[in-house]
Amino acid sequence: MPPSEFQTTSWTLVRAAAGASTPDSRNALAKLCQKYWHTIYAFIRNRGYDQDQSRDLTQGFFALLIEKNYLSPANHNRGKFRSFLLTAVKHFLANEWDRTNALKRGGGHIPVSIDLVTAEGWHNATAVDHATPETLYERRWALTLLENVMSKLRTEFSNAGKAIEFERLSMFLNKDSDSARYETVAKELAISAGALRMSVHRFRQKYRQLLRSEITESVSRPEEIDEELRFLVSILGN
Repeated sequence: MPPSEFQTTSWTLVRAAAGASTPDSRNALAKLCQKYWHTIYAFIRNRGYDQDQSRDLTQGFFALLIEKNYLSPANHNRGKFRSFLLTAVKHFLANEWDRTNALKRGGGHIPVSIDLVTAEGWHNATAVDHATPETLYERRWALTLLENVMSKLRTEFSNAGKAIEFERLSMFLNKDSDSARYETVAKELAISAGALRMSVHRFRQKYRQLLRSEITESVSRPEEIDEELRFLVSILGN
């Protein structure tokens, strides 16, 4: 893939959000907030802040991205978007607690609403004894990426009227099953076991395609895709 054709969606959103305040830039920021707030909340929570503080800081971080021009130094040629975002939130925590409280008191616009019950569930999913906040951030990032892939795949099947097929095929995504299991699911779908195996093969292919596409959104060069795939295996295998 030639460099000129290598489009990185997250970096595209960053450039849009870093520009002048327009409906498009605000929409870009909203998309960034929606995609990454779980990861940022979990990182802040693992830095020792309580639930309410973590919620306020996460909201403040996204609210101030444009106002404080946090995104202006972002350059997709500098590498992975997850690394840039981690650096940005560390800088924010070091400098913006008072500013966040002032924004909250002044009724400033908060672009992301956080459900603490949901947030804590995502935080607990990455809690590992003796792990650093940075390691937990990377694990949360990896889980978010995989969840985004499954969400896209589920939507594709649902839009095609194949929601039940998705639920059955997803059972075979990450593990091999014995013949009896294939026979059982094949009967549920009213197809042969052989046809099911072919569907599972195509399902896995589509998943891998979407996974590479999701990774492409957050790296700056094509050669970094395989590197990020190895990162996923490593961080989720620990």
